[in-house]
Amino acid sequence: MAGKRRKFDAEFREGAVRIVAETGKPIAQVAQDLGINETTLASWVSRARRVGGATATGESEELARLRRENAQLKKDNKELAMERDVLKRCMVLWVK
Repeated sequence: MAGKRRKFDAEFREGAVRIVAETGKPIAQVAQDLGINETTLASWVSRARRVGGATATGESEELARLRRENAQLKKDNKELAMERDVLKRCMVLWVK
């Protein structure tokens, strides 16, 4: 006869997945330490990696966009600094 099915709240699941990710311990060891089934923890970790992979892809695209924007802004800043220097020199010549 099977026992009563245990339910775990989201906070516990996230904590268990975080332990596996941050400590590098095997899933079996963490599951045993927490007193849960190894396959249950493995499914939580797998789901978190799938969701995290989608997030990481979005973040890498955002990072690439921000790097391109940063490079463009640096280029624009350099051009504006050169224009400012030219105007300063013109002003000095005009005053003389």
